[in-house]
Amino acid sequence: MKPGRKNGIYKIKGMKTPIYSIADNIITSLGFDTASNIRQVAKGNTGVSCWDDPNIYPHPVWVSKIKKTQLHQAIQSLHNATEYTSLEQLFILSIRDCLQQCSIDIRQKDTLIIIATTKGNIHLLEKKHANKFSPKRVQLGSMAQQVQHYFGNPNTPMVVCNACISGVLALDVAKQLLQQGLYQNIIVSGGDLVTEFTLAGFQSFKAMSQAPCKPYDKHRDGINLGEGVGTIILSRKQISSASSTITIEGGASSNDANHISGPSRTGDGLYLAIKKALKEAGCSAQELDYLSMHGTATVYNDEMESKALNLAKLSKVPMNSFKGYIGHTLGAAGLIESILAVQSLKNNVLYASLGYQEHGVPQPLHIIQKTQDKALYKCLKTASGFGGCNAAVVFVKNNTRTDS
Repeated sequence: MKPGRKNGIYKIKGMKTPIYSIADNIITSLGFDTASNIRQVAKGNTGVSCWDDPNIYPHPVWVSKIKKTQLHQAIQSLHNATEYTSLEQLFILSIRDCLQQCSIDIRQKDTLIIIATTKGNIHLLEKKHANKFSPKRVQLGSMAQQVQHYFGNPNTPMVVCNACISGVLALDVAKQLLQQGLYQNIIVSGGDLVTEFTLAGFQSFKAMSQAPCKPYDKHRDGINLGEGVGTIILSRKQISSASSTITIEGGASSNDANHISGPSRTGDGLYLAIKKALKEAGCSAQELDYLSMHGTATVYNDEMESKALNLAKLSKVPMNSFKGYIGHTLGAAGLIESILAVQSLKNNVLYASLGYQEHGVPQPLHIIQKTQDKALYKCLKTASGFGGCNAAVVFVKNNTRTDS
């Protein structure tokens, strides 16, 4: 069914245009590509460790941080690498890897770049980075334009900055733009660094764990911040010749406006985002095979999620949090964890929720305690953040089941 065009926008009649995930990349402390990261997750290894480095923070902190030697080695192949900040370098590396996996031309007008982040180049405000780059590079739009110019993309990049749902929200925004026919391809890349600014902020909330985090566990005591970049290329065309394809079928966001930093006490906001995402995907709660949750390991976030999932009648669906492997990567979290969730679908593997041992939330949940094989077709990915924001997207493998 061909879409009609009016006022420069394609109107989709009848069935919605399927939006395909055609390439992805993850850069974290666990590796510089998706395959490396998923291998470490499958082994149950974590990138979270105790960093005693005054250049990061005055006191030892448990974080997931990319080693400078790894980044230095990776950027050797970049043109004029020193002209870019560390975060910009990571964005460029991640996007470049994705482009090598598919045949799209990033220099064409039908391809857009969306950057998701919470703080961007905020580290440039620190004294030790003074005068290294123009002060304008702290502005998120300026940072995104550096990435755009590197690849010669003709479109002004879009920035999505909405606390910790930025990555998931960016995927939903991209899906909508593609379904409207405004672009053929959208490169969605999310990233953030572990900086003195972000560490000081979370320390002021007393939200930092003094050990590897334990999402949903009775003894959880806070988050581990992480850094990294995740990139997904979404397209209106099924470019891959693989036997199984992944589409993003539904998405939604909501805001419960409970508190500037504290999540809802009822879970209503996240429940609303889940409900709307499932409705758009034409998917019932019973059809979901797996849930990739936000799971920060803070007391109130995990409690809120348990309530939201029970409202959505999803308490029996296998679920995990990837924070125990890579920490909380802020604006990158929704994208990195979406890629890991997509890998679960492709590999038919449920990965253990690292750090969980004893149930510690008020509602029952089916938390994955051991990595296991299982036929998977539909997955829900959620995120929640400061200011009461929530987002959810639905990924589908091959669109239909083959075992029914």
